[in-house]
Amino acid sequence: MKRTYIKFRCSVYEKKLLKKRAERAGISLSEYCRSSTFGNSVIERLTEEQLAHYRMLVKYKGNFTRIGNMFRKHNPKLANEVETLAAEIRKHLYNFKRTKK
Repeated sequence: MKRTYIKFRCSVYEKKLLKKRAERAGISLSEYCRSSTFGNSVIERLTEEQLAHYRMLVKYKGNFTRIGNMFRKHNPKLANEVETLAAEIRKHLYNFKRTKK
């Protein structure tokens, strides 16, 4: 149970920024400040639009992987290009996962 207060000064801009970051992470301003102070990473939640894009990229990555597998035997150059594109999408998906937690 939390019973004590800590106060600190900041500019109006800093306070708005802290509130906005806490809001994006889905936690209170107090929890955001405590987590940040103790070195815990506070990660913002994805918006519905970002989630929709993420889902779309997951589908595309799977499709490109299947296309690459299909062309591997028939056209190795095309397969390499598709695999490169799939790897780039995978990298972006990894970045989404890191920001999502």
